[in-house]
Amino acid sequence: MPDNSTTSDDFLGGRLTLLQPVNGFRAGIDTVLLAAAVNPAATAILELGTGAGIAACCVLADLPEPRMDLVEQNKTMLELARHNLRNSGFADRARLIHLDLTVKGSQRSAAGMGRDHYDSVIANPPFFPLGAAVPAPNGPRATARHMPPGDLEKWIRTATASVRPGGEVIFIHTVQSLPALLKGFSGRFGAITILPLVSRPDEPANRLLIRGIKGSRAPLNLLSALVLHERESGAFQELPKAIFSGKARLNW
Repeated sequence: MPDNSTTSDDFLGGRLTLLQPVNGFRAGIDTVLLAAAVNPAATAILELGTGAGIAACCVLADLPEPRMDLVEQNKTMLELARHNLRNSGFADRARLIHLDLTVKGSQRSAAGMGRDHYDSVIANPPFFPLGAAVPAPNGPRATARHMPPGDLEKWIRTATASVRPGGEVIFIHTVQSLPALLKGFSGRFGAITILPLVSRPDEPANRLLIRGIKGSRAPLNLLSALVLHERESGAFQELPKAIFSGKARLNW
């Protein structure tokens, strides 16, 4: 599997060494934060758009109990995920599902995705609508970064159908997508919690984690921002450093 189209990168302070593509989606800070955001009590977890399976591997490395279903439509990325799961010792705790997650519910069920089943559903969807931002330079990267208009709503709809009552749905996305995320989450979830992610002190947030609880009627909660880096040195602050080194998780 390793060749000049992939790189081998360490995650969680070297606890994991995983392959990811040179071109296409490159896992990093967002991926690890998404994995660290999962409720540690979850035992059945679904990841939508797993890519090379790096977020899933981080979840499984941190939490010894859960089993995961990983959905991905790109066959090359699915094989990378299979390799990463096997080499990390997680193959018996994860099931790969080759599927476009925006298809109808009957097709998702036929592929093996549970309905009203998972304790936690996580996703790191493509950030940009097609035609927005700078065009991606190649096919795989374009797919990783861009999605057709309206597809974010389909991702949320699939997550809603998949999570059990009382379960959580967690997305990581851009701040610019907050209106669309709130529109999609509102009416489907309660206890919506937003954690802004800030690169350095006094800078505006550019990413966010959003979580909703299916069936809850609790009000929205906007948390104080998680600041990742020190202002001058650029070094990670204490909590992010502990998360990225595999020594802590988000408590939100």
